[in-house]
Amino acid sequence: MAEADDTIWLTPSGMQRLKDELERLSKVERPEIAERIRENMDHGEYSEDNTELDEIKFEQALVEDRIAELQSVLAGAQVLDPKDIPTKKVGIGSVVSLTNTKNPKQSLTVTIVSSAEANPELNFVSDESPLGLAVIGKAKGDKVSVDAPLGKITYEIKKIGKVAK
Repeated sequence: MAEADDTIWLTPSGMQRLKDELERLSKVERPEIAERIRENMDHGEYSEDNTELDEIKFEQALVEDRIAELQSVLAGAQVLDPKDIPTKKVGIGSVVSLTNTKNPKQSLTVTIVSSAEANPELNFVSDESPLGLAVIGKAKGDKVSVDAPLGKITYEIKKIGKVAK
């Protein structure tokens, strides 16, 4: 897996989530917004002071921007082959179990992914984030320090696994 090129590496589930989001935005949200604009204009409400129309157009711009972003990401994306995900050292696709060295009861498990797939709710951490940068290339037993809002936290890498298919 080449790291120097512009390839965006995605987990299989991440690729599917992005494709699903693109389909939902293109086939559901885009037409709904277009219909709302038509309805608003059919009611003759296109004065300069039509804040509802302005809000709908703003929402349309956000949806169109996200569609363009997703198309760009998917055009340059490759799906990680599970056999290529490292388990000796942390890389994209690695599932990493960490323990806070000052408070061993505080542990977390994160999956290291590209920034396009990052999602804190799923514990998908970007390889470009402070935590991602700290753990990339490290091995089980290594200690890493991360600057957090409440100060520096040091973690020990307890386990490195692979993302599920």
